[in-house]
Amino acid sequence: MWSLASLAAFVGAAVAIVLGLVTVGVQATAGPRGLPVAVAVPDSAPPPLHVAAEHVAQQGGGALAWRITTPDEARTMLDDKDVYGILEPGNPATIVVSGAVNPAGTQIVQQALTTAASATGGPVRVETVHPATTAARTAPLAASILAWLGSLAAGAVALVLAKRSGRTLNLAARLARVLGSAVLMTTVLAGFFKLWDSSLPLGWDVLGFIFLITAAFAALQGALLRLLGLAAMAVLAPMYLLAPAVAGQVPEMLNPAYRTALWSWTPFRFSTEGLRSIMQGTPGAPDVTLALWVLGAMLVVGLVVVLWPGRSTPKVAEPDAADRVVEVGVH
Repeated sequence: MWSLASLAAFVGAAVAIVLGLVTVGVQATAGPRGLPVAVAVPDSAPPPLHVAAEHVAQQGGGALAWRITTPDEARTMLDDKDVYGILEPGNPATIVVSGAVNPAGTQIVQQALTTAASATGGPVRVETVHPATTAARTAPLAASILAWLGSLAAGAVALVLAKRSGRTLNLAARLARVLGSAVLMTTVLAGFFKLWDSSLPLGWDVLGFIFLITAAFAALQGALLRLLGLAAMAVLAPMYLLAPAVAGQVPEMLNPAYRTALWSWTPFRFSTEGLRSIMQGTPGAPDVTLALWVLGAMLVVGLVVVLWPGRSTPKVAEPDAADRVVEVGVH
């Protein structure tokens, strides 16, 4: 019993270490490091304005990474999420941010640009392109979390019920589980979006992308559950904690170690940022194309594993009738 108690204590400590590193540790070490921003001045602007732009670009230290460009190019970069905010010097100075950009990055950048613009001593105004409501800022990340948990619960329940009945899920059942989860979770998420804010866009582009997210998650989870059984839950269940801790931040806010080890591969960042761009009217942003490729690959690979024919159990041949032992009763 002492051995069991010691083992349990060590397992608890190990779990705390892992979860502390991938969740609390991410937030505890977060801070702006080279957030990309632009200072925009027209080519035809008078020389003093260009000098002011050069001066502004020296502000922020290592927290900001400035790019000096024209207003049109800067707004294109903002739509593509190459920058998180724009400062247009003048009287008044204009700060341009976008509702299609991760709100965590937008908030930090807006504060930093306001401080930089205030150094000129003139008035400052803020302009928001693709404005987003509170629900619109929350929905993309919430959709990723709920899609992951909902499809994971469906996969685990299907596996447990099949084991209790002494059977194995056949190909049709595995496919039905993936597609059923995708359809139902898409419906659930669409209902939540309407409940949270009836103005949220729910066109075929948004619904189709949500379906791709849920189907990709369900296929990936189904593949791991088929390969590892319920042991896969030890990996899949804690993974949803990476969504708010890692995917909820822009990469420039993360410690470089976490950016490489977690942010670079977590599926939640692709689904969250891709859905945000589509919902906020920037479907041409590079993160949408990247998300389509990554989620599509997850779906294809997951379905291949889920639908791959299993090994059939060979039947043991019964002995011929001539070889059988027949009991004969003697009276």
